Amino acid sequence: MLRLGRREFDPREPVVMAIVNRTPDSFYDRGATFRDEPALARVEQAVAEGAAIIDVGGVKAGPGEEVTAQEEARRTVGFVAEVRRRFPDVVISVDTWRHEVGEAVCEAGADLLNDAWGGVDPRLAEVAARYGAGLVCTHAGGAEPRTRPHRVTYDDVMADILGVTLGLAERAVALGVPRESVLIDPGHDFGKNTRHSLEATRRLGEMVETGWPVLVSLSNKDFVGESLDKPVKERVIGTLATTAVSAWLGAQVYRVHEVAETRQVLDMVAAIAGWREPAVARRGLA
Repeated sequence: MLRLGRREFDPREPVVMAIVNRTPDSFYDRGATFRDEPALARVEQAVAEGAAIIDVGGVKAGPGEEVTAQEEARRTVGFVAEVRRRFPDVVISVDTWRHEVGEAVCEAGADLLNDAWGGVDPRLAEVAARYGAGLVCTHAGGAEPRTRPHRVTYDDVMADILGVTLGLAERAVALGVPRESVLIDPGHDFGKNTRHSLEATRRLGEMVETGWPVLVSLSNKDFVGESLDKPVKERVIGTLATTAVSAWLGAQVYRVHEVAETRQVLDMVAAIAGWREPAVARRGLA
């Protein structure tokens, strides 16, 4: 059972995590939710469309202008507090690698710290433990935050992913993070080229077999774009195809831009697998 904030999720229950970027330069929405009101409207829409988790980010993942910890906190802390006030039951996640920011957002009501850079700040897990928050343990191939991979090689990319994420997960639990609130993430695109991310997807079942809930962040990423030779705004179909494969292989949490479309894909895969009843069943019964 995955427990985050006030919510519990059955191991076979697919969960949508909606991206809300509090950045002026995000790669996909180009700052559409940088200001408070559009961001809050995005949260309301995402919840209505079936998102159980809202993932708030104050720094874009790629290279760009420097964003200090103070500025990252300014972009996220007040917003987290307002989302907590308006949506008391939604799970609030914050995408950060910095323990100072993690501390501030947990004080404001965050339930989950999404560490996309693979434990580069080891004190972040300590913050999660202190507040009883969840933690996402991601494989980033040892990359420094906000850098792009360059000629990265692995003898076995999934072996490396498992070694890193399981180590981070066990360390988090040893520090006091609730075991049922820890997730592992293969880190598509982070410290990887397209072939690495495709192999990680193909072998996702190996992560699922560890027993830790698996989170995947696939939405409109470069490995989708390069696989299909599509620009950022034309990657939704490829993303949804990858989502369906990941769902069939057993991933549980999906960090996405397109909530409604993802929800339909996950529900359809669950119906095919026999984990979910059809919403209606009239055909052949009249």
